[in-house]
Amino acid sequence: MKGVHFLTSTVTILAFTSFLVSAYDPSPLQDFCVAINNPPSAVQAVFVNGKFCKDPKFVTANDFFFSGLQIAKSTVNPVGSTVTAVNVDQIAGLNTLGISLARIDFAPNGLNPPHTHPRGSEILVVLEGTLYVGFVTSNADNNRLISKVLNKGDVFVFPIGLIHFQLNVGYGNAVALAGLGSQNPGVITIANAVFGSKHPINPDVLAKAFQVDNKLVDYLQKQFWYENNQ
Repeated sequence: MKGVHFLTSTVTILAFTSFLVSAYDPSPLQDFCVAINNPPSAVQAVFVNGKFCKDPKFVTANDFFFSGLQIAKSTVNPVGSTVTAVNVDQIAGLNTLGISLARIDFAPNGLNPPHTHPRGSEILVVLEGTLYVGFVTSNADNNRLISKVLNKGDVFVFPIGLIHFQLNVGYGNAVALAGLGSQNPGVITIANAVFGSKHPINPDVLAKAFQVDNKLVDYLQKQFWYENNQ
C-alpha cells in the first residue's frame, strides 16, 4: 500500500508540475500590449498580441505570398545598406507562425549597424560577397565579441536579444538573407535609440554613461540617424 501511495503521489506531483510548465504567458509580439478594462469605443482602438485572425473560409494563397525579394534595393544612404523585411505586415499568413524573413543589400563597405531583435533569434546566409559579422554577449559574460568573416554560402546565427552587426568587407556589393524566429521580431538600432530617441535622453545621462563630455553628446544627438528597419 505504501508503494501504491508513493506512486500515486508522484504521478500527482508530475501532473501538477506539467500543468505549471504548460501554463505560461504567450511571448509578446510587439513592444507592449496595455490592458484595457472597458469595452472598446470609437476613440479607443483594441490591439491583440499579434493580429486578429481572418475567417479560414476566406483565406487564399495570396495570404501566404510575397513577391519581389529577388530585386536588389538601393543602398544609397548613410550606412550603405538596405533591409527589406518580410514579416507579418507583408505576409498576413505569418500570423502566429513565429517566423519571418529579411533581405539585406550592402554597398561596398556598407554596414547593417549594431542592433538587436527583442523578439527573435536570427540565422543569416550570405548569397553574394563577403561580410564581417558578430554579436556581443551579455554583461554576465563580460560582453565578449563573437565574430567571423563570412563568404558566399556561409551561415551564422545571432541569438535573440543580443547586439549584432554585419559589415561588407568585400570588393563589391553583398547580399544576405536572414530568417528570424518571430512573425514580428522588432529591431532596435543602438545608435538611433540612444542618440536619436524621441524625446532626447538627458545629455547628462549619456555623458556619464559613455564617459564623454556633454558637447559630444549634443553633437551626436543633432545628427540624422538613418533607420534601417528589419
